[in-house]
Amino acid sequence: MKKISIIGAGMTGSTTAHWIAERELANVVLLDVVEGMPQGKSLDLAQAMPIIGKDSKLVGTNDYADTKGSDVIIITAGLARKPGMSRDDLLKTNAEIVGKAATETLKHSPDAIYIVLTNPLDTMAYLAMKKTGLPRERVIGQAGILDSARMRAFVAMETGVSVENIDCYVLGGHGDEMVPLTRHSNIAGIPLRDYLPADKLEAIVNRTRKGGGEIVNLLKTGSAYYAPSMACTQMADAILKDKKLIVPCAAYMNGEYGLNDMYFGVPVVLGAGGMEKIIEYKFDDDEKAMFDKSAASVKETHEALKSLVSL
Repeated sequence: MKKISIIGAGMTGSTTAHWIAERELANVVLLDVVEGMPQGKSLDLAQAMPIIGKDSKLVGTNDYADTKGSDVIIITAGLARKPGMSRDDLLKTNAEIVGKAATETLKHSPDAIYIVLTNPLDTMAYLAMKKTGLPRERVIGQAGILDSARMRAFVAMETGVSVENIDCYVLGGHGDEMVPLTRHSNIAGIPLRDYLPADKLEAIVNRTRKGGGEIVNLLKTGSAYYAPSMACTQMADAILKDKKLIVPCAAYMNGEYGLNDMYFGVPVVLGAGGMEKIIEYKFDDDEKAMFDKSAASVKETHEALKSLVSL
């Protein structure tokens, strides 16, 4: 069976382990700096496997050596956003955590593909790529799948239509300037703009942009973990099964959409090689303006990172 190592055994990391093991997608190593926590969580999950009849093996550890030979590394480690804290407030602390996670795991799994979840997402993916020296195909950020899923959920709540009939596409940075593409989103092929009144659609777009913050404010003591961890699982599934799945992810831009030397949320093809291709949409003027605004915001965080950390 394939091997996935998850760095960070908090709610997001352990829930990712849950989804992966439940699907018998891979054996899982759950690593954290806190002694006992990853061991306890993985033992608990291992004891659930006989009940659901799955043979995924789970190991909890504080030692990077146990991640040896991983096919996929998922980095969820870092501080969660607290109410009132911007994503960029997290920058320096999480840069140290993600930088160590990336370089330590690479020593033991030189052929792994990396999925980065830690916020600020686009910038942490950039950091992981620079610190490991890996090609861009092998370091991908999880953002757009989650943001698109949130939008799909909100459309389903508003319309009463099955989520299976709803396709939404959210690009851009993982933050308040993300770009929900209402023109490309649809319900059973009918454009959202034709299905919903403009004010309802605008409300859904705004709620999508603030989707993470809404949950942070409700929980008071943490951030979302069910949907983000499922998004990571879908990415790992597409990579390990070589699905050629087209989903929005944070990818390193090398001229696509006119962007360079930064990570940004765009549609990509996920397969055995990791991020195998970037798909380029044609934008109308409004979409292009939103896209450029989001890119400028993400670029600022990249520049802030460069001023704080040597890459």
